[in-house]
Amino acid sequence: MSEIIEMGTISSKGQVAIPSTIRNEMGLEEGSRILFVLAEDTLLIKRVNTKTFAEITKPLKELAKKAGLKEEDVVDLVHRAKKKR
Repeated sequence: MSEIIEMGTISSKGQVAIPSTIRNEMGLEEGSRILFVLAEDTLLIKRVNTKTFAEITKPLKELAKKAGLKEEDVVDLVHRAKKKR
């Protein structure tokens, strides 16, 4: 991601419009969630990806299926991985 520097203005209601170049670069649209972090005189705004557990694990389940793994195999794999430590 390239560096973009833009100025904004706070409205009388305390609202800030995120400049369109930044919204587009970050893929922000109506309803997108953002996180505000204040550290002394610095305000950080970070995009928050809100995905369900099913959405997060879907690629893993697809890979496991391709590899021929079954859910009951996972417990054995975890135990073997712990023993290797």
